[in-house]
Amino acid sequence: MTLKDEVDEQRRSIHTDGYPMSINELATMYKDGELDLRPEFQRYFRWTELQKSRLVESLLLGIPIPSIFVHQRDDGIWDVVDGLQRLSSIFEVMGILKDEKGNLKAPLKMVKTKYLPSLAGKGWGANDADPDGIGGDFQRILKRSKLDIKIVLRESDSDTRLDLFQRLNSGGTALSRQELRNCILLMVSSEALQHISEMSEFPSFVDVVAVSDRNIKEQYDKELVVRFLVLRNREVKGLQSLHDFLDEEIAKIADNNSFDWEAEKKLFKETFSLLSQSVGLNAFRKCNTDGGSPLGGFVVSLFEVIALGLAHALDNHKILTANEITKIHKDLWSDQDFLKPFRGRPGGDRLSRTLTIGRDLFGN
Repeated sequence: MTLKDEVDEQRRSIHTDGYPMSINELATMYKDGELDLRPEFQRYFRWTELQKSRLVESLLLGIPIPSIFVHQRDDGIWDVVDGLQRLSSIFEVMGILKDEKGNLKAPLKMVKTKYLPSLAGKGWGANDADPDGIGGDFQRILKRSKLDIKIVLRESDSDTRLDLFQRLNSGGTALSRQELRNCILLMVSSEALQHISEMSEFPSFVDVVAVSDRNIKEQYDKELVVRFLVLRNREVKGLQSLHDFLDEEIAKIADNNSFDWEAEKKLFKETFSLLSQSVGLNAFRKCNTDGGSPLGGFVVSLFEVIALGLAHALDNHKILTANEITKIHKDLWSDQDFLKPFRGRPGGDRLSRTLTIGRDLFGN
């Protein structure tokens, strides 16, 4: 297939439209339930009061705002793909923004900005005479301000929305890869994200993994659950991007109605219960050559070898005692072949080695 053939084929799978719309029109769509901001996303996308106030400043001063991307669902409702914080901030100022439970949030009180320091303490206001409001003239300026709307139409390929979301939000964003992945999961199946969150809170997993508070804040514990779900039964070779692979594969799992979450959680709990009983806190930390005291923090290569190798063995009905697991873990540190993956290998190259080592160690 030539480049022209590939371009023509892919362009036929994507149908788009676009036009400017006033903030008032968008606010009406939102109040009527025709524009879905997915309020649960606000757990991951959080702007400060200054960022929200600077957006209002830009609108009042006529500074251009980047395009809003939406996906048109089969029922005609628009899902916001990119622009959540811009629209949320505007609707919060107007006093119409709802939280996850459908309750109205308190109208935003702004802070001073570079060009409009008098915004400090101002809100939308109840009427023109409200000293704490911006006044009717500025309300009308905001409501009449137009935003450029890019629409991915429902005729587009089903993967287009997810791919667009990923591309728009992966560069220059303050979110971690797992926070972005959580949003992708919410777009596919909120239940799948609930299952992953439940697994990440399993006490033995929390104890054994023991990642830093910063990593937990960035959802790295959930990323490890995703790695467990995606990688434990896979042959992985020549990956160009491990994170893109995890995004795509966990989205497929989330979209699979026949995926057995209860069986997966049972295996997950059995795996980390055994690790807790055997090697405990040292499970995923580099140790000295006799397998004794740890020399550092969490090592993802060890997670791939130990956790995924053990899970693969248990899934194939192999019975392993805590003592056997302890011995396997201790013997690792005298195995020169095992130590090679720690020398700066890229994720894809490393995985093809660590997964094989883990399965071999646990007798698969």
